[in-house]
Amino acid sequence: MRERITYVQKLGDSLEPSAVTVDGGALRGPEVHAVREDRLTIALDELPLGLQTLVTGTRDLHIRWVGAAAYEAVSPLLARLPPGFHLFFTPGKDDAVSNKLCSTLGDIFGDISCSTPAESFTSIHKDRFQYFQELGNLSHFVQYAKDQLCRPTDASCPARLDTLSKAASLDISYDTAQKVLRVTALGPYQRQRVHATSHPNLRTEVGILSTDRPKTLEAHEIGISGLLTVLGQDSKPSPTMFSFASRHRDVKSAFSAQFLAPTGLHPTLQLRLTSNNPFPSPSGDDDDTTCTPYAYLTLPRTIFADKYQLADPLFLASKNLTALRHTTQPVDLEAPEYVMSQWGSAVLLQLSPPPPPPSQSQEKRREEEEWTAEIPLHLRYLAPTRGGYSTVSVPYPAVFWACEPQQQGAVAFPPNPFENGDLGYDGLFEEGTVFWHVEPRPVEGGRDGLLVSRVRVPVLDLERAGWVNAGTAAAVVVGFAWVVWKLVGVCLRGGVEGERERVKKRQ
Repeated sequence: MRERITYVQKLGDSLEPSAVTVDGGALRGPEVHAVREDRLTIALDELPLGLQTLVTGTRDLHIRWVGAAAYEAVSPLLARLPPGFHLFFTPGKDDAVSNKLCSTLGDIFGDISCSTPAESFTSIHKDRFQYFQELGNLSHFVQYAKDQLCRPTDASCPARLDTLSKAASLDISYDTAQKVLRVTALGPYQRQRVHATSHPNLRTEVGILSTDRPKTLEAHEIGISGLLTVLGQDSKPSPTMFSFASRHRDVKSAFSAQFLAPTGLHPTLQLRLTSNNPFPSPSGDDDDTTCTPYAYLTLPRTIFADKYQLADPLFLASKNLTALRHTTQPVDLEAPEYVMSQWGSAVLLQLSPPPPPPSQSQEKRREEEEWTAEIPLHLRYLAPTRGGYSTVSVPYPAVFWACEPQQQGAVAFPPNPFENGDLGYDGLFEEGTVFWHVEPRPVEGGRDGLLVSRVRVPVLDLERAGWVNAGTAAAVVVGFAWVVWKLVGVCLRGGVEGERERVKKRQ
């Protein structure tokens, strides 16, 4: 088992080696503004038996949880997903193992509402599947980890796991080649004291790093400099500097999302972006047309996007949309929510920033301007509730500019120490695509400050359902009686007319 603790600061922030002390198995430093990333690498034979069976029975497994609270990301830890619980999964040959996936996830994370991958998951492409649902916190996972990973003699283990309650995101991925499970927790950017302690039988590496821009840095690279220490091995931190190609970048703009009022049963989700200013591709090419904005939505089963409606170019243009790039299949357009087994649907929409007026000068066109895009959605019929209303929550989408290579067959970015792939949408683009992420922000004046949009939906009121049932039954009985009465009338008139005809023939 190996541990890596990394404090990542912004450009220009750094610590001198003299500001950090290493005493045996402990490292201490001053307070800094930074993101803390904790990564635990666990060998296959160190996992609980149930997890061993699960991960070895799959070809690919990635679990990602993102909190709904807004947080600021720092380069190179910029990759984002909509808030909630995400799973990306490629099954192995043993169907019995795959069918136990949902029950195992329930043991680990608590209220996971899937049944089996065949019933609850949606297909991304070929044999790769996806699952999503809202999950407000990691409390159940923390308790599971305490029970399964903490030794009775390690008093600090439960306390460290409790810090996950403040994590911004959690990433659990199984590496089939190296046969290790990597658990990565990412905290928000905040002021915190540098502190780390080693543990027996656990190799702990601590990094205090920040982005850097050396003169030798290529256009597609990110520079990192700072201090590295292996606890229990090094007596002082060692300066380090390195660079790597990164496909996740910061576009330095933001967006918010909310439903337009009145919502009705066909609500419109409005995205408000702070900038419509394109930028050169990371290769140094000044051709702005290679970079296009997108919105990636994970919609619960209560709401969906109609792919037929989103196929009309004129309609899309009126909403500042260009095209529907991807949607999971199938999406039933008529089924009520309470009869569906699939989790929902994922949608990738290409956005269309409004062009500046032709009369504006070139310098004026480069200025950032706020703009909006509107995404039409449709609510399903929901189960009855007391009070006659339900609330549907839709997580903020991930919004980014994708700079795809102009030539087919571009080389993929090599792995880096902060790589975060398998995000669902990254596999929908060409190899070598760079993603410039737009920071999500809560709507101004929002009550809870969460990255979630809500809409109130009228449903059948259980407290008045008795009158509805009685009224429906009465209407059916009255209607049936009316039909019978009409049929009897027709039969009687037919009998009378027949008798009259017979009498005329006799005369």
